[in-house]
Amino acid sequence: MLNFALMIALALVSAAAVLTLWRLVRGPSPPDRILALDTLSVNVIALLVLFGIHLNSALYFEAALLIALLGFVGTVALCKFLLRGDIIE
Repeated sequence: MLNFALMIALALVSAAAVLTLWRLVRGPSPPDRILALDTLSVNVIALLVLFGIHLNSALYFEAALLIALLGFVGTVALCKFLLRGDIIE
């Protein structure tokens, strides 16, 4: 039963990632693309966690933590660049 639920969750999160990737490519403005990139990182984190549960491996959880950290820093840096034109003052 758990494997069935994991497969459904993997399929739905994968579909969400594909739709977010479409918004990233198609986004009409830079803030929309930044938001799509942040959402895509959250979807990738969810996929890694679900895949880690499926394989019963802790390595995927560590990779998800690294991607979460990089996604947050990247989003903050892009937003700061968009607002000020400079990342480091």
